[in-house]
Amino acid sequence: MAEREPTPPTGSAHQIVIVGGGAGGLELATRLGDTLGRRGQVAVTLVDRARTHVWKPKLHEIAAGSMNMDAHELDYLAQAHWHHFQYRTGEMTGLDRARRQIHLAPYIDDEGRQVIAARSLPYDTLVMAVGSLTNDFGTPGVAQHAIKLETAPDARLFNQRLVNAALRAHSRADQDAAGDGHPDTPRHLRVAIIGAGATGVELAAELHHTMRELVSYGMQSIQIERDLRIDLIEAAERVLPGLPPRLSAATEELLRGLGVQVHTNARVASVEAHTVVLADGQRIDADLIVWAAGVKAPAFLADLDGLETNRINQLVVRPTLQTTRDAHIFALGDCAACPWLGTDKTVPPRAQAAHQQASFMLGQIKRLLAGQPLRHYQYRDFGSLVSLGEYSTVGNLMGALVGGNMVFEGFFAKLMYKSLYKQHELALHGFTKVALDTLARTITRRTEPHVKLH
Repeated sequence: MAEREPTPPTGSAHQIVIVGGGAGGLELATRLGDTLGRRGQVAVTLVDRARTHVWKPKLHEIAAGSMNMDAHELDYLAQAHWHHFQYRTGEMTGLDRARRQIHLAPYIDDEGRQVIAARSLPYDTLVMAVGSLTNDFGTPGVAQHAIKLETAPDARLFNQRLVNAALRAHSRADQDAAGDGHPDTPRHLRVAIIGAGATGVELAAELHHTMRELVSYGMQSIQIERDLRIDLIEAAERVLPGLPPRLSAATEELLRGLGVQVHTNARVASVEAHTVVLADGQRIDADLIVWAAGVKAPAFLADLDGLETNRINQLVVRPTLQTTRDAHIFALGDCAACPWLGTDKTVPPRAQAAHQQASFMLGQIKRLLAGQPLRHYQYRDFGSLVSLGEYSTVGNLMGALVGGNMVFEGFFAKLMYKSLYKQHELALHGFTKVALDTLARTITRRTEPHVKLH
């Protein structure tokens, strides 16, 4: 059954504004530009406050230093030029549905100077794809003392602090050996990761590997078994609670074998400058604290000119991906509370859902332009994959792909995990560029350090 469609456009090119250049928004802008934009049927504008794009599931690798962000960063201006859409730098602050305009905040540079004044952009069709943020559930001290891996700058900041902490530990070890160490200088490198979902588990495994690589570049005074401590803290009864119990158990066994201290059934009461305080009173000291538990949509969505939202600020949408109170506004990806047809759930906030919805929205807009009824989005769950760095990959495949639910791990799982990123790259660049970029990275990796050293 089709929902009510907005009036098809007449006259000048239909103005499509996409807010958010994450996986879903950027893929949609690229595909719309390559198909309808290049023929002048629509005018596509992508809005994002950042100037470059990095695939969010890769942030833990940037944070650990195992991925060179410069080799994987995509410049929005260049992408827009090559794929027939416009890019506008800005952060959305409001919406005027009556006038069909979005409001953007002034753009301020790193030196506090205004580069672009506050402004408004008109639209005929608006697509919200602003993704999600980490949900700290109001836990005291998180905002002040923990790093959240929400953006590429967050991941880069964590990596800088990680390298600095390693340098301090190395310096203390040298001073101790010479007999002139200062008692207040920390010798250990302690990292506390709050949240043992995919991001937390992947970061813990990646950190263990990259720290070994880092030590090999002249920091032999650090002994990994003695000086590195990683605490992984999870409020649920097991790590990776979204995966089957067997995979959770296998992952926890691998992490413990690496020396990671795993705390389950451990609710965080507060975070202090260098301490995580648990609800049972236990205190876990740390030089670096990462909050990787829970997700929510950006807070500004909760007061967006009357659009319906849920308790975590997601825009509530119909099966057509139209918002419930405005047929001219669509939402996709993590910021959308989309019904999972055939269940009583909503579509989970995963990269695969954003990828599917971007492809689906391309068809919806074509139908909208032709005055045809819009279709209902059906989420296809292909399961979950979690990378444990160089050590392993675990996951489960579901649905039509395997005719059921198959749990798997190891080399095949690692190939499947890598293929997810390649699918994203292919959607943005096409086969030739992806093949050449992959070859270039492979060659470069053989001549450069495998871990970021600065």
